[in-house]
This record gives sequence, C-alpha cells and structure tokens, in this order.
Amino acid sequence: MADGLTTIPSTHSVKETIDRLAADVTAKGLTVFARVDHAKGARDVGLELRPTELLIFGNARGGTPLMQAQQTIGIDLPLKALAWEDAGGKVWLAYNDPEWIAARHAVTSPTAKALAGALGAVAKAAAGS
Repeated sequence: MADGLTTIPSTHSVKETIDRLAADVTAKGLTVFARVDHAKGARDVGLELRPTELLIFGNARGGTPLMQAQQTIGIDLPLKALAWEDAGGKVWLAYNDPEWIAARHAVTSPTAKALAGALGAVAKAAAGS
C-alpha cells in the first residue's frame, strides 16, 4: 500500500464501519467535520462505485500543536479515514498514520505519537478487528 497508509480489514459493512468510527471519535471528544459517500456521488452522475465512504474528523487540541510546529501539516489535517468494499465484497478501513504525516512535514512531536495510538485504537474498534 501507499507510504504512511494503514489499512485494516473490517468485519462490518462500509456504512456500519463509518457509523461506528464516527460514534467512537465523537465519544472521545473529537469533531466529525464531514462524511463523504463517494458511491452516492458516483450514482448522482450516473456512474457506479462500490460502497466507499470517507470520514473527516479531528480536534484542535491535537492538530494545532502540529500546525504550530509546521503550518503545512494543515494540508493533511483534519484526520481522515476511508472505508470501502473491494471487488470480492471485503470491507477495509484505511487512514494516514499521524506519525507519517508529521514526518512528511519534518515535525517531531509526541502529539503525533499519541494521535497515532488513539487513531489506531478507534479504527480497530470500528472495524471490529
């Protein structure tokens, strides 16, 4: 897979995986900024796409210190997670590792490590793995 991208299998549908992730990040005090249903967007223009949803979420308390260190990191924030169904019907959940994001912008920060641990935990819980 792509550099910095963490991908895990989900035991749930795309919708349920993103529903579970949204509920968990909200319960942990993060804000859900947007939910994008790419398959619906495709249908709206007469195209087909297997179920694919993106959740955009974050928290200024976590992201701001990273942007204070290097403002360009804002291109990768807020955090995002993508759930999709592959051609075989298997559902996956992927996200950019916060430590990779920090390294991409030459930022060394304990915040990135903490975000990586928290994001990994909520992703695994959402995916049921």
